Amino acid sequence: MTRLRILALSAAVCLLTTVAQAQTFTMKISSPTVNDLSQEWAKEFKAGVEARSKGRIKVEFYPASQLGQIPATVEGTAMGTIEAVVPASGFFIGLEPRFQVFDAPGLFTDMAHAQRVFADPEVRKQLSTLGGTKGVEPIAILPHGPLMLLSHKPIRAVADFKGQKIRVPGAAPLQIEPFRKLGAAPVSMPLGEVLSAMQNRTIDGLIASATVFTAFKYYDLAKGLTSLPGSFLIAPVMANKNFLKSLGPELEPMVREEAFKAQQKVGKFAIEDVARTVDVWKKNGGENIVLSDGESKAYLDQVKSVLPGLLSANAAIKADFDVLSAAAQRLNN
Repeated sequence: MTRLRILALSAAVCLLTTVAQAQTFTMKISSPTVNDLSQEWAKEFKAGVEARSKGRIKVEFYPASQLGQIPATVEGTAMGTIEAVVPASGFFIGLEPRFQVFDAPGLFTDMAHAQRVFADPEVRKQLSTLGGTKGVEPIAILPHGPLMLLSHKPIRAVADFKGQKIRVPGAAPLQIEPFRKLGAAPVSMPLGEVLSAMQNRTIDGLIASATVFTAFKYYDLAKGLTSLPGSFLIAPVMANKNFLKSLGPELEPMVREEAFKAQQKVGKFAIEDVARTVDVWKKNGGENIVLSDGESKAYLDQVKSVLPGLLSANAAIKADFDVLSAAAQRLNN
């Protein structure tokens, strides 16, 4: 009898294990943009995850705000109704103030430099807890592109910022104060609302990653696109922690590994995509404005002047900045 019970128990355990192994998961990923780095990352991630999981995880990517505007998808990811989201980092600051660190100007010299920093083990360890108390965590961090400013009145010098109402990708001090320092009137606005705001001139200009301007054909609205020195849009891929945990001890680490692999694979694409963007912009009659050396220095001197005060107000952000800054100096070659 005992032997029969043992056999029955073993059979039950085997059955439960088989059911668990056969369980399938769907991972929905939202992005406000389309035909850009986030979509390329998702392609690589989907291929890696679905192959390694043997179909047990299905990845679905929804670009161009198909699942809602950025604030709604950020909230949805934190609540677990969406498994992951890839917006500009500034839109997570309401959940976790530490995300401000990505908007500190002057950290990176170019895209390749930013990619090296975010692949650094010390940086990855430091940033791995971002959003952890709010139910999310970064599984990849993408330098999306250099920040650029499109304005109805082209920005050719620091003085041209004065009085302009400019959309910035977030409402935190590190997104607002540098532009107030320049004399502009910054306003936070989800990307999906910007096109109409530019059309009716509710705003004078907008700041976004380089590839956004051609993806949404902003060359039909204005022509002067100014590169902002030492400034980059960082798009973390933030996943719901409970979803990751629900995958179990085999699939959970695999998802993280494939997310980082995809991050590394799309590095070349990201750099080339920025070059393609500039070319497309020019072909459609746009002007790519690069500030002179003197104006670039004046710009960085002014926007960086707000950093000490802002960083001293939050020890956690200061710690993140110190790790990023040290890695940036070490990897600047």
